[in-house]
Amino acid sequence: MTYPIFKQPTTNRLKAIYGTPNEIGEGYLTVIDLPYPMRLSWDLDVKVTRMSCHKLVAQSFLDIFNELLTYYGYAEIVRLGIDLFGGCFNYRKMRGGTAWSTHAWGIAIDLDPARNKLRETSATARFARPEYKPMIDIFYKHGFISLGVEKNYDWMHFQKR
Repeated sequence: MTYPIFKQPTTNRLKAIYGTPNEIGEGYLTVIDLPYPMRLSWDLDVKVTRMSCHKLVAQSFLDIFNELLTYYGYAEIVRLGIDLFGGCFNYRKMRGGTAWSTHAWGIAIDLDPARNKLRETSATARFARPEYKPMIDIFYKHGFISLGVEKNYDWMHFQKR
């Protein structure tokens, strides 16, 4: 799969589509039941079975997770760490910036952050390995992008275009 050219959306464009972010996600968050249990990345004993995200991307997230499950199977998802949940909704600004993070709207997800660190490049990030390309293709198929593919950093981060 070839990926479309990505241009980071402006805060004004995101607000026009998803509304103004707020601390509790009032008016735009919904909760989805995940098709397989995930593990909280920083406490592997905690199972994540539900996720808060923007109501406009909820179905896309469900489609992605279902397709990942069909493609890899649950045992392989766990082996690869695709089930390591690093967060979706988080009302905050971008790290080191003044613009809102896409997490503030619940339109982004971080997976396996310990092995796909913020400043990590394709030289060491797990998600840059060939076995993860189908996962990345599935995210793109459903209108998301990978900052790892686009910028060669933050390989954990997938956001709606």
